[in-house]
Parts: sequence; C-alpha cells; structure tokens
Amino acid sequence: MKPNFSLRLRVFNLNCWGIPYLSKHRADRMKRLGDFLNMESFDLALLEEVWSEQDFQYLRQKLLPTYPAAHYFRSGIIGSGLCVFSKHPIQEFTQHIFTVNGYPYMIHHGDWFCGKAVGLLVLQLSGLVLNAYVTHLHAEYNRQKDIYLAHRVAQAWELAHFIHHTSKKADMVLLCGDLNLHPKDLGYRLLKEWTGLHDAYLETRDFKGSEEGCTMVPGNCYVNQKELERFPCGIRIDYVLYKAVSGLYISCKTLKTTTGHDPHSGSPLSDHEALMATLCVRHSPPQHNPSSTQGPAERSPLISVLRETLTELDLAVAQACWWATFAGYVIGLGLLLLAMLCALAAGGGFGEVAILLWTPSVGLTLGAGAIYIFHMQEAKGLCKARAELQHVLGRAREAQDLGPESQPALFLGHQEGDRAEDQ
Repeated sequence: MKPNFSLRLRVFNLNCWGIPYLSKHRADRMKRLGDFLNMESFDLALLEEVWSEQDFQYLRQKLLPTYPAAHYFRSGIIGSGLCVFSKHPIQEFTQHIFTVNGYPYMIHHGDWFCGKAVGLLVLQLSGLVLNAYVTHLHAEYNRQKDIYLAHRVAQAWELAHFIHHTSKKADMVLLCGDLNLHPKDLGYRLLKEWTGLHDAYLETRDFKGSEEGCTMVPGNCYVNQKELERFPCGIRIDYVLYKAVSGLYISCKTLKTTTGHDPHSGSPLSDHEALMATLCVRHSPPQHNPSSTQGPAERSPLISVLRETLTELDLAVAQACWWATFAGYVIGLGLLLLAMLCALAAGGGFGEVAILLWTPSVGLTLGAGAIYIFHMQEAKGLCKARAELQHVLGRAREAQDLGPESQPALFLGHQEGDRAEDQ
C-alpha cells in the first residue's frame, strides 16, 4: 500500500417507512428518494423498511444507471425490508436472520412476521475489502414498558457476533441501519464494546443536520408526536458505524441528516431522517497505540456491559419458561376437558352441551399448544445468546486476571478496529 494512499466513501442510510397500504404518500416518497439518490450519486445507499418488493424493483430500475449493483434481502413472511444499492460491484452477499424477533400474537406490531435480519455485502474498493452491513432491529413501541427489550438486546448481540466472525478478512467494516436503540441503551453499548465500531455522529469533524443528530424529530409530519413527548429534540436510533483494520485509518469527514423535510422538495422522504456520511480512508502511520497493551482497568467496560446483558437475558429466559409452563398446564387442562366432553357425549345424557363445548375446548388446547411451542422456541433462542455471552464473559475475566502481557484470542476481533493506528 502506498504511504499516501487515500479513499473517499460516501454513504447514505434511510429507514424508508414503506409499509404497503399504510404508509402515507409511499409511491411519491419512493420516486423522490430515487431522484435524490441519482442526483447525489453516493457510493453506497443502504435502506430499511422497503417492505414491498415492487418498491425495490422500481428503485432498482430508476437507480440502475447510477447504482449498477443492488440486492434485496428476503426473509420471514413479509420480508426483512433491507436492500442496498452500490456504484461498485458486489463480490459476495449473505444475511443472518435474528433468532428471536417479537411475538406472533402481537399482530398489530408485526415484527415477528418481518424476519428482521442483518445483511452483509462484500465489496472491493481500490484493492481493499469492505464489509458493509445493513440491519433493522426490533422496534421499541413503549419505552416505559418495553416488552421487547430482551429481544432487541439479543439481536444486538447476534449482530455484534455476526460482524465479529464475518469481518476478520475485511480491511474496512461499515454498519448502517435502524437499530431502534438510543445511544445509552444496553444494546448499543454492547454492539460498540464487542465490535470496536465507531459512531460517525460522535467522531465526525463536520456535522450538519437535526439537533443532537436525531433521526426521528418532532418537525417531521409523518412522525407520531406522542412517541416523542418525552424527547423534545427527537431521538437518535439510526446509525452509521465503522472501523478499519489492516493498517488503515478511517475518519468521518462530514455527516449530514435531513431535518424533517426533503432537502429539495420540502416534504419528508420518510418518518425517519436520512444519514449521509463521507468517510475518508487512508494509510495509518506507525505510532504507539495504548490499546495494544490494554490492561484490566481498560477492559472493564466490556466486562460490565456483558454482565448487564447476561442479567437481562436471565430475566427474559425465566419469563419465557414461565409462559411455556403456563401454556403446558393449559394444554393439560384442555385435554382433560376434551376427555370429559367425549365421555359425556358417549353417555348420551349431556350430548348437546358436550357438542357446544367441543369447539372452544379444541381451540383452547390448540392455542395453548401454539403458545407453548413459540415460548419454548423463544427460551432456546435466548439461552443460545446467553451461553455465548457466558463463554465470552468467562474469557474476558480470564484475560483480566492474567493481565496485559497475555492477550487471548478473544480480544483480537474486539481490538482490530483500534489496532489500525499502530501499523
């Protein structure tokens, strides 16, 4: 690599709010989004909530001259809603569907039917390998009584783990998406601590946009104002995160957001604000990096967030097991009731009553069976994440006890983002 090597990468991210039949002015917003992307000519455009494949195909055709490469990530019943448009050829792509993702009986929320996932694209830019990830985690709905907190934390862990294991051969890592996490939330802290990713809003040299970098703001006419009553400036839940390895250094030169309206037509592109980042990649000059001799005190934030995550998952596993046990008792009660109704019908004394009660009894038993199966599946998915975290926490404690002279393989991925500066 030449000492004066440099590369500029322009990235666009937006949650498009493209729910068929429900999202207002969807077709018009998709048209204006396509016009905007063609005009700006980003290197990468990563989109969430493009729920209709017809919308993707429309954008695909509209953006083809500017973005010759594109991919739509399919999963679940409705779809992941994730898609990517690129000026550069896509070398590889894959996706990981999150193990836990809401509840099927919460139909009005719909996350379970979407198949929330993380999509990965592998690109080559000037001889460098870029792993670009796009994701959309489970929505929050009610911050005071968040029944999906453990699911979102488990998804954040799966996301971090997926990035950790798939980015080992990459020179650069980019993650964009709607994380549905506030900057101080457990899932956000877990993701950053384990992957070593940098937040473009916190690192940028030049920010222009909504106050505090918020990506859902009261000034947007599509936003439900009740959701922002406790947040007068809005909330920041959409992110551009990045890191470099292999002797490279990435900085965020500029970061912009829309501010409740389309920069050109005035009306919003979505209920979320778009993120537009300019990342500069250059050769990292040799210099001492304190993180390479990281001691126990410096590792404590990772250990602390791992412990906090384990506590949250322990509670969630216990709750899932309780619901499965309760459903099991209901199944037993339903089967007993059905046996009694069969006996009554056979005896002939209460045949009409037995027939009337037969259908609701069957419905009760089948419904309880479905709930049992789902919550057992939920418990196993949460246990999987918990087991991985317990193993990582054990290794982290071992590394802390051994001191800075021993650098277990555990921390190789965690530190790669910082190691760039000492190569």
